[in-house]
Amino acid sequence: MTPDESVNKKEDISSMPPESKVTEEPIVITKDEWQADAATDEISAANENNDIPAEENATPSVEELIQQLNQMTQKSEGHWDSLVRQQAEYDNLQKRMVRELSNARKYALEKFATELLAVKDSMELGIDAAVKPETNLQTVHDGMILTLKMLTDAMTKFAITEINPIEEKFDPQWHEAMAMQPVADKEDGSILHVHQKGYHLNDRLLRPARVIVAKLIQPEEKPLEDQI
Repeated sequence: MTPDESVNKKEDISSMPPESKVTEEPIVITKDEWQADAATDEISAANENNDIPAEENATPSVEELIQQLNQMTQKSEGHWDSLVRQQAEYDNLQKRMVRELSNARKYALEKFATELLAVKDSMELGIDAAVKPETNLQTVHDGMILTLKMLTDAMTKFAITEINPIEEKFDPQWHEAMAMQPVADKEDGSILHVHQKGYHLNDRLLRPARVIVAKLIQPEEKPLEDQI
């Protein structure tokens, strides 16, 4: 190497940054350290893929399997007994409901019939009293009024309501028109006379009231009393 080349090489070295002048020593890893690191990585990967502890992954012994089988057998027998009891209770409940429904159909009028017994007794007493010579007509009349009140009270107790629409507006839902009568001093469609009272049970019609309805007089018509 010439002196000039030597000088230029020194200048190149001196012009380099301080960091490039320092050379790092190579990191030396032994075989034992590499194997230890690899084993640690494998354990970490196994723990990440399986959260169950290592001792729980161990294969159970025959005694443990037999014990688990006995426990499962006891649980299944308990569930079966519970199912059989529930089925028996359901069958008994169904039979009881059928029996109660049948009795309800047979004896639906039992309470109402009991109320009518007192009315029948009163009517029989009135009939017996009417044939006696010492009984006057007023006594029989008072007895009939009392009997009628007993019957009305029994019907009211079971929501049987009387329909007596005198001087009301005709309603085809509850009334049945027997005739139309022209009247001068009555509103058209009003009820003049109730031929037969009606009755309804709660909101169900048992029998409509049979009535005579007022009709508006036309100019060519005359009131009924003038036609006679």
